[in-house]
Amino acid sequence: MVKIITDSTSDITQAEGASLGVTVVPLTVHFGSESYRDGIDLSKQEFYEKLAVAETLPTTSQVPIGEFDVLFQRFVDCGDEVVGIFISSEMSGTYQSAAVAREHVNTEKIHVVDSRTATFELALLVRLAVRYRDEGKSAGDIAAHITALIKRVRLIAVVDTLKYLKMSGRISTTTAFVGGLLGINPIIAIIGGKVESIGKTRGPKAGLSFIRDRVMSDPPDLNYPVAFGNSNAPEALRDTVVLFTESFGITDYFEEDIGLIVGTHVGPGAVGIAYIAKE
Repeated sequence: MVKIITDSTSDITQAEGASLGVTVVPLTVHFGSESYRDGIDLSKQEFYEKLAVAETLPTTSQVPIGEFDVLFQRFVDCGDEVVGIFISSEMSGTYQSAAVAREHVNTEKIHVVDSRTATFELALLVRLAVRYRDEGKSAGDIAAHITALIKRVRLIAVVDTLKYLKMSGRISTTTAFVGGLLGINPIIAIIGGKVESIGKTRGPKAGLSFIRDRVMSDPPDLNYPVAFGNSNAPEALRDTVVLFTESFGITDYFEEDIGLIVGTHVGPGAVGIAYIAKE
């Protein structure tokens, strides 16, 4: 049997993981001296409640090598193959932990993939791996398919507040202040494994129009599902789903809540789309 593993920055909850047959390994979130296992000791709602009152941004710890050692060995001892798809190595050392653990277990039955992304874009890749597993593909074939898709996967989102981009040092205090007065909404994407600003608009509706134009110039391949994500903004998510499903004829899609890694930088109110672009 093929076992699929990801980490909690995919924003696949423990319940969703159980339903999909995916093992979701938690990173650890630190608010000052308090530490929580992402998605186990701290829900996404609790995360945003803590973020709203935090004077400094939380930090995270990667999944330890030893945790992967135990997990990989258990699966291999049961005769399983393993595909692990993890957060971008530019954002966390979790992928490196998994790669080292693979060497410890020393088997060709374990395949680890650096997704070069996070949040609902990572969830999209994991769900595709589940599809390939259910079609009967081997672990090696699944890893190869997912690796080939990484260069085609896109995530674009509009941010509601500049507060957290300022706190993370991605923009200056002056820029945040002026932008707040003018109602500026940054547009972000994950490029080269990192969260990057790719534009700005005045107002969230203009932000969604910006994203739609961007997607029109680099359209989705509707042979694959599309992911919609939000950071504690269910109403904005509904508007986004309606806009993009109607604009592009999308019928196969799922929704995820943005969690701690991207959520720390964008704060609540962000909404966006992830998809596999046409070749």
